Amino acid sequence: MSEFRLQDGQTVVFIGDSITDCGRRATEAPYGNGYAKLVKDFVTARYSERNIRYFNEGIGGNTVEDLRNRWHDDVLIHQPDWLTIKIGINDLHRSMIDQPTAIPPQKFERLYREILDLTKENSDAQIVLIDPFYISTDLTTGSHRTKVLQMLPGYLAVVEKLAEEYKVAGHVRTHQMFVEQLKYRPADVFCPEPVHPYLSGHIMIALGLLETLRW
Repeated sequence: MSEFRLQDGQTVVFIGDSITDCGRRATEAPYGNGYAKLVKDFVTARYSERNIRYFNEGIGGNTVEDLRNRWHDDVLIHQPDWLTIKIGINDLHRSMIDQPTAIPPQKFERLYREILDLTKENSDAQIVLIDPFYISTDLTTGSHRTKVLQMLPGYLAVVEKLAEEYKVAGHVRTHQMFVEQLKYRPADVFCPEPVHPYLSGHIMIALGLLETLRW
């Protein structure tokens, strides 16, 4: 019997920001055209006999605070068997500007804990955390991209800490995956700018998630 962890009759929810959204609320409804749809299509192609329900609940521009505010209606209501969470880059960008909407790592951790606690208390979902990432190697010029890369480890550390503490079913280290790729090829293979990947970048994310699920 296959060790693949998504079983017949289960429900999967993907939630996050624009990288999860990928047009799922417009021309690419209902799954978007990014990693969430790729996961669905790869699983369907390999495991045609398994009837699995998928919901893409990504919304472009979201932070973890936005997720917290819609957690009941967009996650708990589905009673997922599997839940993937990909969030953080908008939190970081807002924190680069000293505004009330800033979500520095401490606040990021507090709100992330709240959605994980809500999930544990109100569902039996297996949870997979997906790291925020930034596809650039500009560590030295003092640019906006340099500053993002300097701040990102603080957010990655939160996800790492929570993945261990909550004993989640999987942790997809997407930023490290792209760091390894950028040792051998330029960033524009994967993205037009560091945040939003091309299809090639979404394939990377999808494969990382599928490997976690023992595809």
